[in-house]
Amino acid sequence: MKQRLKKVLHWITGKNKKNRSRVSYISIWIRNLLIFFFISTFLSVLIMRFVPVRLTPLMCLRVCQQLFSDRPVKLEQKWLCIDDMSSTMIDAVIASEDNKFMSHNGFDFEAIEKARKLNKKGKRIYGASTISQQVAKNVFLWPNRSWVRKGLEVYFTVMIETFWSKKRIMEVYLNVAEMGDGIYGVEAASQCYFRHSASKLTMQEAASLASVLPAPLAYNPRNIPQKLIRKQGRIVALMKKLNKSKWGLHY
Repeated sequence: MKQRLKKVLHWITGKNKKNRSRVSYISIWIRNLLIFFFISTFLSVLIMRFVPVRLTPLMCLRVCQQLFSDRPVKLEQKWLCIDDMSSTMIDAVIASEDNKFMSHNGFDFEAIEKARKLNKKGKRIYGASTISQQVAKNVFLWPNRSWVRKGLEVYFTVMIETFWSKKRIMEVYLNVAEMGDGIYGVEAASQCYFRHSASKLTMQEAASLASVLPAPLAYNPRNIPQKLIRKQGRIVALMKKLNKSKWGLHY
């Protein structure tokens, strides 16, 4: 009887040791994975503070979609320093996308709460992403509405707001934003739709580009529908009210 009891105790003890060893191995693996994630993302954010962003996950996704649908591959993006852009383009996207860009820390909580209430009432989904959040999504992540993606978007938004200047965030946004089928950034869009550089964009042209940003694949800035013409008018009106000196980005 004693021998049987010893065998049982030995078996339980051995099994517990194996379980502890397995748990320890998993915890070490998770720790190393997290360390790698934080170091790699920190270095990526730091490098992209200085290096032009030529390719994003969204661009790669669109190219794959073109390939699988047997369409010609189109990817037009021309990097342009923010100091060489027309100041009207900066005003237009701030007026259209993020009025509080210079004052928030990456998140517009008032807009988030308003969108949450509107989404409860109707079927249409309203977003409240700031320009900083859109840069985090466009440069580092994939287009998706999952909670995992949203959590990572928050993480990268905090990172770029911490290590990038507002000017750099705006510069990257204006160079990587999708502005048509295979067209990314205001320089490529300006040359495609208006036949000149983004350095020469007029107020009306900049407002046209900004008006299609929520649905760049659905509308052409050169021939926008009536509802976007009204939006364009509202953007122009707000641009005229903006106190340009407060942005500190270009002027």
